[in-house]
Amino acid sequence: MAKFLYRLGRFAFEKRRLVVLLWLGVMAALVAGAANAPTAPPDTFSIPGTESQQAFDLLGERFPGTKSDGAEARIVFVAPDGQQISSESNKAAVEKIVSDVGGGAQAKGVLDPFQTGAVSKSGTTAYATVSYDATSENLTDASKAALTAAVETGKAAGVTVEIGGSALQAEPEMGGATEAIGIAIAAVVLMVTFGAFAAAGLPLLTALIGIGVGIAAIVAIGMSTTTTTLAMMLGLAVGIDYALFIVSRFRTERAEGYSAEEAAGRAVGTAGSAVVFAGLTVVIALAGLAVVGIPVLTKMGLAAAGTVAVAVAIALTLLPALLGFFQRAVMPRAFRKSLSASGGSSTGGGASTSGGSSTSGGLTTSGGLTTSGGLTTSGGLTTNRGLTTNRGQAQASGTGQAAEQIRAEKPKMGTRWAQFVVRRPVAVLLIGLVGMGVLALPVASLELGMPGDESQPTSTTQRRAYDALAEGFGPGFNGPLTVAVDVQGVGDPKTAVDQVSKTLAATKGVVSVSPAMFNQAGDAAMLNVVPATGPSSTETKDLVHALRGEAGDLKAATGATVLVTGATAMNIDVSQKMADALLPYLAVVVGLAILLLMVVFRSIAVPIKAALGFLLSVGAAFGVIVAVFQWGWLADLIGVHQTGPVMSMMPIFLIGVVFGLAMDYEVFLVTRMREAFAHGESAKDAIVTGFRHSGRVVVAAAAIMIAVFAGFIGGGEPMIKMMGLGLAAAVFFDAFIVRMTLVPAVLALLGDKAWWLPEWLAKILPNVDVEGESLNRIEAVEPVRELESARV
Repeated sequence: MAKFLYRLGRFAFEKRRLVVLLWLGVMAALVAGAANAPTAPPDTFSIPGTESQQAFDLLGERFPGTKSDGAEARIVFVAPDGQQISSESNKAAVEKIVSDVGGGAQAKGVLDPFQTGAVSKSGTTAYATVSYDATSENLTDASKAALTAAVETGKAAGVTVEIGGSALQAEPEMGGATEAIGIAIAAVVLMVTFGAFAAAGLPLLTALIGIGVGIAAIVAIGMSTTTTTLAMMLGLAVGIDYALFIVSRFRTERAEGYSAEEAAGRAVGTAGSAVVFAGLTVVIALAGLAVVGIPVLTKMGLAAAGTVAVAVAIALTLLPALLGFFQRAVMPRAFRKSLSASGGSSTGGGASTSGGSSTSGGLTTSGGLTTSGGLTTSGGLTTNRGLTTNRGQAQASGTGQAAEQIRAEKPKMGTRWAQFVVRRPVAVLLIGLVGMGVLALPVASLELGMPGDESQPTSTTQRRAYDALAEGFGPGFNGPLTVAVDVQGVGDPKTAVDQVSKTLAATKGVVSVSPAMFNQAGDAAMLNVVPATGPSSTETKDLVHALRGEAGDLKAATGATVLVTGATAMNIDVSQKMADALLPYLAVVVGLAILLLMVVFRSIAVPIKAALGFLLSVGAAFGVIVAVFQWGWLADLIGVHQTGPVMSMMPIFLIGVVFGLAMDYEVFLVTRMREAFAHGESAKDAIVTGFRHSGRVVVAAAAIMIAVFAGFIGGGEPMIKMMGLGLAAAVFFDAFIVRMTLVPAVLALLGDKAWWLPEWLAKILPNVDVEGESLNRIEAVEPVRELESARV
């Protein structure tokens, strides 16, 4: 693979204008296709294989016309203190609002609370439900204005009016200003890491292009915009990281004496190989979301996987092409000065030769040979004392003053940290494991659910409507259960349904059961059950299980099939389905990734260690989520207004994303260790070498990821906040504690055994040459062609 990617990188560098034009053409075609694509239908939330979905489908079949995918608004009216909502003036205000809202072009029905009896027992609260023939995304400004005007009309009459439901539900914001701050922080990190504007800008530029191509493709093929959330998050994060590693390797190769064209090829052949396998682990994790069996989640995973694949393709082709345009600008200032001082030729780290001897960058060269042994670089670049020339000749390291300068250089922080861990692996490992275990302790209290309007801030009308209904009608009124009764083939359907209704009403935890509504054929009935507790409470969950437990006895006694559904029941089923899918998902994703990493590292211990470290990271991240969103620790600091259960999709979503990202850091850091070990260094020395080459870049990549994900904490939606905090915490734990602390400690303890692979397995596994061993042979037969400064 390294050889193929090497040639791909050199081709993109040489034909850079063609490559850039091709990518621009692809982007233009996809944008045009997205602009002309018909509006995709909104994603309908379905959970196949659950009782809720079975009941929902039954009601849609037996009650045609009652199923609606349109928006709904629930207008809540609260009388002034000491008054009844049915008083003459208040009633007139309510009826005017109902008339105004119901007369809108998109409103297809509105229920007057005084006609339907939707008035609380205290007489202080009432509500009216408005149905629309359009989704909330497609409601016109006039329809929304009628709802907001209702608030003002009520205020003028002294009646408090709040609007619940989906009609005024805003599209989830992806962080807004805080996300922009995250991107700005990423730019600063890149600038500090590279010390050059071009080097810092290229990763951001290619990441944005990747997002543009990926999102345009998603829209062009007819997927709804709701699938783009995850794609945008990951496309930005991995796009920056993948480019970061290749640009860093390009600068290292240039500092070691290779021409710009050769350095681009070698960067893509080595770091690019790591990018390919890191990208594959992310794609596997995202595509594996299909295991859960929820169509919306599958679409999100596949869309994000496609965007990650685009990011990999751009890093391998467009990035080396752009490096051709900015081959000097991406280098540190010291390197550019050295190159200018040598007259523009770039035969070896900026030093030029002219028959006898010449000095460049503090180095004396003679006999036409150059060396980069004494080249002083900045921005995290390393030097090479054993450089091989483009004709296969070994160059001697710098001597005299230059060699003394190298020996006098202080080890960088990453090198010092690796040396510390290698010296004390047992202590470091124990401290790290205990710390991660403590952080994961809150997971024992993890509760899954689907937070609704109760989790919104009190500044929103949706939350105030929820509170008003809970106060006026009871907490369970916001989460009624819908019971579908199938009496097809039953001798006396009415008697059977009456028996079902009485049994439900007698169940502990049920406040009321509505009169049964039969369909036109008389073979199905529908009842509404109001629990005594709120929709996200444990008691309501227990009630749903109790009602379903009674279905068997009712079937035997009456012949009727009783199914419980509704938003609350569907949320419970989603949580259960997620929990049931967790182990199969982990088995598929982690199993495939371990096999993939065995191919990359040609080791058994390293892939298993990588998977176990990932479990530690996820456990600690879940602990943070539970502490903040369930227990309320530091909740005010990030704007969490109501504690409650963790979003049921969050665990499996977080596992999928974090696994892919964790393997990114594993591949980028450990491949340099494997490369050093394969080239003859001892196991412990290889750990230090890996940190010296990749430690700083991995730190920068993790800081960028954390900044990008933390930007989502500023989103207004609780789910967005949860995603941002969970991902930022997981990346921090995985990069800094697991990959940069526990991994070197474990490798130091294992020694050479870390790279052991049974002989029979070594014959089976393909040798993909991620370390770039084959590039040394290519160099001997393919002389490097230098680029004149005029072409730079």
